[in-house]
Amino acid sequence: MAGNTFGTLFTVSTFGESHGKALGCVVDGCPAGLSLDTEDIARDLRRRRPGGGGPAASKRREGDEPEILSGVFEGKTLGTPIAVVIRNTDQRSADYDRLKDMYRPGHADWTWEAKYGLRDHRGGGRSSGRETAARVAAGAVARVFLASAGISVQGWASSIAGIDIPGPGEEGFDVNEAERNPFRVPRKEYDEKINDALEALKKEGDSAGGIVSCSVTGLPAGLGEPVFGKLDALIAGAMLSIGAAKGVEFGAGFSAASMKGSENNDAPFPAEGVETPPGAKALPAGVPSLSFRTNNAGGVLGGISSGMPLLFTVAFKPAASILRRQETAGRRGAGDLVLEGRHDVCIAPRAVPVVEAMAAIVLADLLLMQRCGRV
Repeated sequence: MAGNTFGTLFTVSTFGESHGKALGCVVDGCPAGLSLDTEDIARDLRRRRPGGGGPAASKRREGDEPEILSGVFEGKTLGTPIAVVIRNTDQRSADYDRLKDMYRPGHADWTWEAKYGLRDHRGGGRSSGRETAARVAAGAVARVFLASAGISVQGWASSIAGIDIPGPGEEGFDVNEAERNPFRVPRKEYDEKINDALEALKKEGDSAGGIVSCSVTGLPAGLGEPVFGKLDALIAGAMLSIGAAKGVEFGAGFSAASMKGSENNDAPFPAEGVETPPGAKALPAGVPSLSFRTNNAGGVLGGISSGMPLLFTVAFKPAASILRRQETAGRRGAGDLVLEGRHDVCIAPRAVPVVEAMAAIVLADLLLMQRCGRV
């Protein structure tokens, strides 16, 4: 499998470096006839782009205006490859000149060189978080396809700098609030506490980790392959392909390890009158419609969607680019390093649309495979 291409039927290839002329993606396998325009892509890019997000975010100023080069005519997808380019306009490559011969702690500098024998030291090149702009553009295309099937993907920051925010089912949870504040948390009253914590870290030249949660609704039962193409395995692989992602949980997650089977099992019950989502195949003849009283499995049983909401969380390590003096090594031996440049204090708020995008790409691919799997 090519390291820059993802998917089986709905495929995404990304290209570009942090300080190159542009980044972009090529989406192949998107069905024809879907309504798609630049604003569908720009909307999600605005949510990811640097330059906002209060003290948490990098102050690099990028417009992140997408340009659709192919695959769309008169506002409709053609069924041919959709190419999208995003120009870089605010690079400060000189900030990284001192890093040509040094390896930054916590980064991919040395491992990249160990693999290829050379690297683009400007902002990490292709290993930079800026690469995710291309993923978000591709994810926006996938969202349009999923929306035609009644599937919605929504994420939020559920923990920032060790501050945990109440989740679904808990008092005060409002997923819509996540898009009304700079930290993308579903409880506005947590903004000041998070702001103070990140401001303190910023003054110290340090960073924080965070957790992003995601909910997918409208999924039909039956998505995912039974052995090596399990829905949860593909989602986990997609999430861990995001830089700084270090862990993934579904439903009850690791807490299930301390539960009894009688507590963890999601009990089914007949669900009469359940409608098949638009664009999804109906259940085979003789298979009853079911729902579940709990969702500890996070909407996945045996690697296949159950029809319940797909629920998962992604843990992100603290941003590796910090402004404190650190011991490191390079081609000329050991030394101390103080980074310059514009960096996120916590990437979790800006990672929300990236998590959504990768989930959308996986689900678009599986939806197409499901349509091929049964006559």
